[in-house]
Amino acid sequence: MQAYEKLGAFYLGKVFDSEKQTLQSDLVLYDAKDLATHAVIIGMTGSGKTGLGISLLEEALIDQVPVIAIDPKGDMANLALTFPNLSPEEFKPWVNPHTAMTNGLTVDAFAAREAKNWGDGLLAWDQDAERIGRLKAAADVAIYTPGSSAGRQISVLRNFSAPSESVLRDPDLLNERIETTTSSLMGLLGLAAAPLTSREHILVANIFRYAWTSGQSLDMASLIRAIQTPGFDRIGIMDLDTFYPAKDRFELAIRFNNLLAAPGFESWLEGDPLDIPTLLHTRTGRPRASIFTISHLNDTQRMFFVSMLLTEILGWMRTQSGTTSLRAIVYMDEIFGYFPPVQNPPSKGPLLSLLKQARAFGLGVVRSTQNPVDLDYRGMSNIGTWFIGRLQTEQDKDRVMSGLTGSSLGANLDANQLGRMISALGKRTFLMHNVHENEPVIFQTRWVLSYLAGPMTRDQIKRLDASMAFPSPEIQPAAAAIQPTPAASASAGNLQPSIPPTISTFFIRGSGAGQSLVYMPTVFGQVDIYYQHAKYDVNLSQTLAMAVEIADGPVPVDWYQAQRINNALAMLESEPMKGAAFAELPSPALQAPNYKIWEKALLNFVRTDQLMTLFQCKRLGMTSEPGEAEGVFRSRLSLTMHERRDLAIEKLRQKYAGRFTTLRNRLLNAEHAISREEEQEKGRRVDTMISFGTAILGAFLGRKTVSAGSASRMGTAMKSAGRLQKEKMDVVRAKEKVAAIQEQINTLEGQLQSDVNRLALQFDSETEELEKILITPTLSNITVKVFGLAWLPYRKNDAGRFVQDWVL
Repeated sequence: MQAYEKLGAFYLGKVFDSEKQTLQSDLVLYDAKDLATHAVIIGMTGSGKTGLGISLLEEALIDQVPVIAIDPKGDMANLALTFPNLSPEEFKPWVNPHTAMTNGLTVDAFAAREAKNWGDGLLAWDQDAERIGRLKAAADVAIYTPGSSAGRQISVLRNFSAPSESVLRDPDLLNERIETTTSSLMGLLGLAAAPLTSREHILVANIFRYAWTSGQSLDMASLIRAIQTPGFDRIGIMDLDTFYPAKDRFELAIRFNNLLAAPGFESWLEGDPLDIPTLLHTRTGRPRASIFTISHLNDTQRMFFVSMLLTEILGWMRTQSGTTSLRAIVYMDEIFGYFPPVQNPPSKGPLLSLLKQARAFGLGVVRSTQNPVDLDYRGMSNIGTWFIGRLQTEQDKDRVMSGLTGSSLGANLDANQLGRMISALGKRTFLMHNVHENEPVIFQTRWVLSYLAGPMTRDQIKRLDASMAFPSPEIQPAAAAIQPTPAASASAGNLQPSIPPTISTFFIRGSGAGQSLVYMPTVFGQVDIYYQHAKYDVNLSQTLAMAVEIADGPVPVDWYQAQRINNALAMLESEPMKGAAFAELPSPALQAPNYKIWEKALLNFVRTDQLMTLFQCKRLGMTSEPGEAEGVFRSRLSLTMHERRDLAIEKLRQKYAGRFTTLRNRLLNAEHAISREEEQEKGRRVDTMISFGTAILGAFLGRKTVSAGSASRMGTAMKSAGRLQKEKMDVVRAKEKVAAIQEQINTLEGQLQSDVNRLALQFDSETEELEKILITPTLSNITVKVFGLAWLPYRKNDAGRFVQDWVL
């Protein structure tokens, strides 16, 4: 492993001499923490913009910094194509058959050539297959396809969760979240709804405000109901029916319902929750690269998804502690249309807020574009690093120069020099101007570790999902995520069975999206658990709601097969949805005494299984918060280690910087001395040869006696020879001095490497051993709040498969 990889430095490429058009040996290393002040990549098609972006994200993942990438074209999905063996078999599924044919090769031969090219390319840039393996082992890569089942699905419309307390307490932040969410929904409906003039926008915004400030989350079904019956009777100073009559509100509700019931729309409701911590880290704390490929969506759907994702990131960010180290990266490829200079699409507000505020939380925002006119340069003043590649027109160059010199970054830039530097850029060559460095640098991007197969199609993403890149679903604790399926006997003709009145019966509210809604019977229980431990300052109450399928057999109810139902009390209803079918009810569910037995089993299950686990890192003196998952704690631990590492690196730099500078200056002077002594020796050698030559020539021409002048010239020649010998010795001594200084530098570099290795061992959160502390609740601290028979709603999707219809 190279030293820079242990020092939080990103290897981006090598210095390029634009005047001589030659690549230098000096590496271009970019401090990870510098990215917390954000970056922008600008370059025309073919400039190497994608390669630079992927290199940047590869370096981040190797440094265990998680990534969320928005990928409008499908290029960033190439991060999943990492082949440590560099074998033709690894490359073959991803080479383009048409490209192979164009090159006059079979697919097998072309794959072999690509494998060799990748290996040769890595070696040419001082990399190897081992580094690919390091990247692959460092992080999970997950490719999400919103609104499609090609990759991982992400549930965007399942739930509009109430924001955190910090957002609710800040009117500006709350208004921003409400406006972005509402504008995104209006766009999805195809409504050009201005926040200040559209009554549709104003009504839905008020519904969100009313629900969220009351501590309630919404889903699409409850939003549709709230449009018809909002729960408030005035908007501004006008009564509700005057501002927006009930008939008109019903028509708006119908539009939302049609959207919800449209074929294929369930893809927006299924999949992983839009939960930022889960997108950034696995359950065990391993960093993730969550790539959202949206090339298959239309413009309206893209804007909706991007706005919703950015709003979630913004809300999560504001719950984090401040840091000076790089916590995570949000990368957006091809930002065209999302941050324009004139218009205000739903995405612009959260993007602008991220640029202004994310630095304090260690969240780096990176944007990429081929058209400088796509960017609102008034909002770019908060960007600390500009990567500028080859541009298409002089107008583009002028636009970039205007934005750069007009920002705080360009205060000391010479516009003429900057223009010349940009004009000289070629393919894969970029000008990097970093506010943390003294001057710009031109560099050529390194060879990427991932195979650049080009934009991925949905079929390729499906193949990727099935073959290699996506990690299998993580094993969850008992009673966390097991999902039963409705009984095979369920059909549209099944009516609600009669239940003895002594059995408490509930219905979990569903969205009602799609067709063929079926209720499945479960035993449902909700308990309050109080955890207490004086030593670790634990005083915490938690609510646990679970539902378990009822089976015919010796063990009808097994709580270890149960699933959690979040926000259960708000979802319990006394009546089923109209038109729903019911699955067959097993006979044990009709016997009231069984529920007492199952309730007692639930209490025993909670006491023995629902232990609170605290994680402790003794070396750093850190203990997890009550209820904090291991992955969340490890991510916090990783950030703390990065912070300490960055501080240690600064101390290391201060320790060695002066000594290296002194030795390098001495080395430079010694090398100049060699040149000077060699020049003097060369001159003395010529003088000596002339002196000897004159004396010998005189004798050769027949003078039998040596005149006084000849004798004098011979004496001069002898003296010159002596001085020549002295000059030779001076050169030898100068070279010995250079060798001695170089040896001192080598020794100092060895000491630095030793210190770097020590730091690397100290700050590896993934291998840090954690001690588990278990806190067991007593039976007296477990209270059953609700218990009985609960019907869970399922529905059929387009593929005819039953999927849950409630919010987890």
